[in-house]
Amino acid sequence: MNAGKKQLNAWSGDFGKKYALRNQLTPVAVEQRRLAFSHIFDYFEKGDEPSSILEIGCNIGINLNALSKVTNAELHAIEPNQAALEILVETGLLPEGRVQGGSIQAIPLKNGEMDLVFTSGVLIHIPDDALESALSELYRVSRRYILMLEYFAPSPEIVPYHGHDDFLFKRDYGSILLDNFPDLQHIANGFFWKRTSGLDNLNWWLLCK
Repeated sequence: MNAGKKQLNAWSGDFGKKYALRNQLTPVAVEQRRLAFSHIFDYFEKGDEPSSILEIGCNIGINLNALSKVTNAELHAIEPNQAALEILVETGLLPEGRVQGGSIQAIPLKNGEMDLVFTSGVLIHIPDDALESALSELYRVSRRYILMLEYFAPSPEIVPYHGHDDFLFKRDYGSILLDNFPDLQHIANGFFWKRTSGLDNLNWWLLCK
């Protein structure tokens, strides 16, 4: 089996549809994300903010809805689950030309095409044998910035996830990316505590080329 194919097939099918049903586009969810992104965007130098942003693994577009309230950047989305993509398109948030099917292991964009490329709860679902190619794609498509919002562990951990024991991985994603791409620089990092943010105890890392 090709690296990560088992997981990608699941996310592209019914497993991914069930995820979309569990994560609804509500005003509360959007506001929680808006506050989170507003905090992160404070770390951009004035005049050097991204003018184009790609979310890899956008699902139904909760993050993108939040970002539309934070930035005037042109927003783009890639998602492997067709049902989730259709929900996003139906909202009218993005034109169809900026919403594409695809995965982080084969992003259908040119090198350096987006100012900022980000993931939120995507890298945690990439198995070890597919992680290097996923990070390489993330790096390749970014012109300037990379943002990751993922679960953290100082040493890799595998966590049971909805009946699977190889679908959720906690890692130090910031260190992994910096170690693999020495030209990247750290801008900022932080933690969104669920008790105060509503987000699921996410660590975040903002890096630049």
